[in-house]
Amino acid sequence: MKNLLNVAVNEVGVTEIKGMQHNKRILEYAEQSFFSWIKDDETPWCSVFINWVAKQAGLDTSKSAAARSWQTVGFETQDPEPGDIVVFWRESINSHLGHVGIYLGFSKDGTRIYVLGGNQGDAVSISAYPTNRVLSFRRLTNTGNAKLPPSPLRKGSKGNNVVKLQNALKVLGFNPGTSDGSYGNKTENAIKQLQSTNDKLNITGIYNASTKKYMETLLANKG
Repeated sequence: MKNLLNVAVNEVGVTEIKGMQHNKRILEYAEQSFFSWIKDDETPWCSVFINWVAKQAGLDTSKSAAARSWQTVGFETQDPEPGDIVVFWRESINSHLGHVGIYLGFSKDGTRIYVLGGNQGDAVSISAYPTNRVLSFRRLTNTGNAKLPPSPLRKGSKGNNVVKLQNALKVLGFNPGTSDGSYGNKTENAIKQLQSTNDKLNITGIYNASTKKYMETLLANKG
């Protein structure tokens, strides 16, 4: 599975063509996602771009060209990390208008958020947006591709099996932080939170055989 940030970074610089011509790459974002009805590069395409990027990375998508549609994708996080999705309101918080992009970080004074996204200055670019216009930070999951690794895993474990575990935790609504392959405090706490929802499990923070079996049941029910 490709990394969402890597996919997006490789598109930086793709720009609308003024006049009657249209950038074929932008039309590909639409065609390869869910928006074959889009035939020009003037139609607002920030959500189109994020749908395309998420699809390339094997993550869940909004299947909508509306920026605010991303408020229901993945799960909300109050502790955003680079690669999370950020949704802003536009013109009015009560309107249907918005903007969506990939969170990169806050400015030093915290008043602005740096965002990698499409349709930013008519291009795929990095731009800054006011923090007070944030509607939600979202962490995307890959519901259809959640696969549990062999147990056991514990704090200090590293590698692709930890990535699989972190992705599965996200699908189930627990927050292990970035799927970075490092079983640290956030992953341990996410396992503890999951274990606390089953009174037959000891809350150890260790991904063991009984925890794996419980997660398998939850994932089967979710599917």
